[in-house]
Amino acid sequence: MMEQACTTILVGKKATIDGSTMIARNDDTFLPLTPQRFIMQPAVKNRKETWVSNKNGFSAPLPAKGYRTTMTPNADVAKNGVFGESSINEKNVAMSATESVYGNPAALAHDPWVENGLAEDSIQDMVAPYIDSARDGVEYLGKLIKQYGSPEGNGVLFSDKDEVWYMEIVTGHHWAATRIPDDSYAICANQVAQDYIDFKDSKNYLWSDGLEEFVAKYHLNPNPHGKFNFRKIFGTDNEKDRHYNTPRVWYGQKLFNPEVSQEPESSDLPFLRKANRLLSVADLQAVLSSHYNETPFDPLGHGSEADKRRYRPISLNRTQNSHVLQIRNDVPEKQAALMWICFGVPTFTPYLPFYTNANDTDPSWANTPLKFDMTSAYWMYRALSMLTESHYSNFIQANRDYLTAARQAQLAHLEATDKVAKKLEGQALTDYLTKQNYKLVADMRKRTEEQIASCITEGLTLSKLTDSEKFLWVKF
Repeated sequence: MMEQACTTILVGKKATIDGSTMIARNDDTFLPLTPQRFIMQPAVKNRKETWVSNKNGFSAPLPAKGYRTTMTPNADVAKNGVFGESSINEKNVAMSATESVYGNPAALAHDPWVENGLAEDSIQDMVAPYIDSARDGVEYLGKLIKQYGSPEGNGVLFSDKDEVWYMEIVTGHHWAATRIPDDSYAICANQVAQDYIDFKDSKNYLWSDGLEEFVAKYHLNPNPHGKFNFRKIFGTDNEKDRHYNTPRVWYGQKLFNPEVSQEPESSDLPFLRKANRLLSVADLQAVLSSHYNETPFDPLGHGSEADKRRYRPISLNRTQNSHVLQIRNDVPEKQAALMWICFGVPTFTPYLPFYTNANDTDPSWANTPLKFDMTSAYWMYRALSMLTESHYSNFIQANRDYLTAARQAQLAHLEATDKVAKKLEGQALTDYLTKQNYKLVADMRKRTEEQIASCITEGLTLSKLTDSEKFLWVKF
């Protein structure tokens, strides 16, 4: 199975500026280009169908009934598998899968991976359309893992209007999940992140059958006092973690808690924190689009070459789909779910807020060709990303101005749409929100095409082959 490498953020409703719950993730692949789509998967009933993975052969019957659900799968399913990755269903239950995590050999020796078990390429489609709450999502996936096993370590995010859960699958059949406290946030980066699991608190923690007994039987707990630290028992703590994983958690926590002094290579960064302020969607996007900005470790900054290459940044050119899934509590439920999606490199391109109570998605987002085509949202935003980075020092201010103006327009769009939507019901509401999604796409396309044109025009004046008086012409 091809590894995925992502960064995750989860925020409880009392930790946000508007009382919404938020789960967010950068979906990073190991290729600079893995085209994605944004689709609306319709509700189904009376279905008799079996799901079969073309990646590892996993096979299981699908439920007869499923909710309408957004998905962001690969465009090239035949080559790369489905990988639904992020979704919100019609019950306003959000799910993002997965954050790749890695179990240690001591635990895996006694419960190894199941080669044809339920993997990342299938998880979203096997779970998201069938769950009624975030907690239900954890329990539903837990039953599937018990039945089919897992071939890999995965962290899975769930949220509804009240609760946010993070679940980590760490061996073939064992997992644990923590309810993020309402006033807290968590940031995870390709390493087992949960720490203390309280087996006496089934309201805020869930776990696989026999987890505590499994750890005791095989002497897996290194804590001399017996406290059950899930990260220390099942996770890894090695040189790769300290350069590839923990610095991302450090930087995210640095942005949310700048008053706390920590080291980027620390193995003891806390799983849960309370930010020094209430967090907005923009705060989460700032983390997901970051590259150690204003530190010596910024690959686009002015540090030494060694420092600029020391740590793996959060935003990459192989980030294929960055998303913030927001369930709001200050508007009616019928319009509460927003899926903020970025298909370009998050550093340089905007997140578009899509209402998920919709009939379909704009064709420029739903139909992504495998080769470059500017009619496609994916390719258009990738093109802008490449152009901006190619002359970073020249284009960065114009790019910031473009992103700022886009953000302002989006917030105004949401306010105007919400005002009208409150007066509508049923199909009329769904039709209206669908049209508003299309309107948003058109506006962002116009802005982006203008920005691309500006980059190209300016870029033509920056060629090293430009004739200027600085050249010393020699007569032969």
